[in-house]
Amino acid sequence: MIEPFVSSSTDVKVSAKRGLGALISYRFMLTPRGAVEANYAYTQNTIHYVLPSANQQVNARTQEVTAAYVYNFNFRKFNPFVEAGGGALLWGNIRNLATTTLDVKSQTTIVGLYGAGIAYEISPSFDIRAEYRGIVSKVPNFGNPPFTTNRWYNIYNPTLGVAYHF
Repeated sequence: MIEPFVSSSTDVKVSAKRGLGALISYRFMLTPRGAVEANYAYTQNTIHYVLPSANQQVNARTQEVTAAYVYNFNFRKFNPFVEAGGGALLWGNIRNLATTTLDVKSQTTIVGLYGAGIAYEISPSFDIRAEYRGIVSKVPNFGNPPFTTNRWYNIYNPTLGVAYHF
């Protein structure tokens, strides 16, 4: 998960370290080209808020719950696809030394999801899949009004994995 830098009209600047996590998806084929997909992802990273009066960090635990429509193209063993959908991000804070404020709470934001990728068939049951996923979300403030930016941002989420067909 790669979150971009955001500078707002409220004098709050938000940046984040890259986060690593895991993504689990279930794709159900409706037609030979169309499918619906349910996703769950878990990521941890640190979000840094720069305010006119303070510098604060929140060690964040982000969970994604989304659903999308997927359209597949078939070219021999290569299967490119595009997807679009929506869902929610559940932003939780981890209270440890990386979190420098105790005024934060968990928060949920509604998100839009889009992406494209390619799956390479290595056997009738397995694919190797590379994908770019974009998640459009409101910048979280963790229930702390000074962190409010009134901005949206695009979270970059490149993924690499294995798909099993059954």
